[in-house]
Amino acid sequence: MPDRTRKDGPTMAGKNKDQERILLVEDDWAVIKLLTDYLGRNGYDVTSVGKVDALRRLVETIKIDLIILNVVLPDEDGWSALCWLRARSAVPVVMLTGEGNTVDKVIGFDVGADDYVAKPIDLHALLARLRRLLHRARLAQSPIAGSPQDKIKFAEWILDMATQQLRSKAGDAVHLTPAEYQTLFLLAQNPYRVMSRDQLMRAIAGRDWKPFDRNIDVHVSNLRRKLDPDLEMPSLIRTVRNVGYMFVPSRGS
Repeated sequence: MPDRTRKDGPTMAGKNKDQERILLVEDDWAVIKLLTDYLGRNGYDVTSVGKVDALRRLVETIKIDLIILNVVLPDEDGWSALCWLRARSAVPVVMLTGEGNTVDKVIGFDVGADDYVAKPIDLHALLARLRRLLHRARLAQSPIAGSPQDKIKFAEWILDMATQQLRSKAGDAVHLTPAEYQTLFLLAQNPYRVMSRDQLMRAIAGRDWKPFDRNIDVHVSNLRRKLDPDLEMPSLIRTVRNVGYMFVPSRGS
């Protein structure tokens, strides 16, 4: 079967106005056919490209609801593509990584991936993750405001639990991955209380934290960069040595 991704243009399925468009950035034709057929049967319109250059052109010309991005691509790696995307868009991004490649996972979360799926792909697990991310994106775009009880206000920020968005008090949105949101939500719900890495890992991934696992530390590091623009001020998330982290909602505390 010919590799259609080597052509200049993207491979597109027919789209009606009610379908959400998923952009698949992948150069393996077998994976493209597998995901295009499966996601198409589940109601999504899938557009596929095989190179980062084509991704860049397409993102700037059509509306895309979610991107599935392979780490290894012929012209550039997926990480540079993700950095380029995050400078321009909060579109949900799911990375395709090698099986058991924890380095890829840590890098992906650090750069701004929303989720990752390891090859060989579990189609049912992938579909569940895509549905969750797309639902979250729809909520974030909804004009309906939540009640005051749906928001946590601290320092210069507002965490909206209805849309799972972080906003400045001026109204500017800051992109949070699902794991970053869960981490911040748990910390903000428990101010001045030490939260262990085990507690945070169970909330994010449903498992205990293991020594040398850097996932929690990466999420906290990313949150600090987003929450603490003035590096001379105390961080809102304090490290408790050998235990975990504590959330301090006021800069002066």
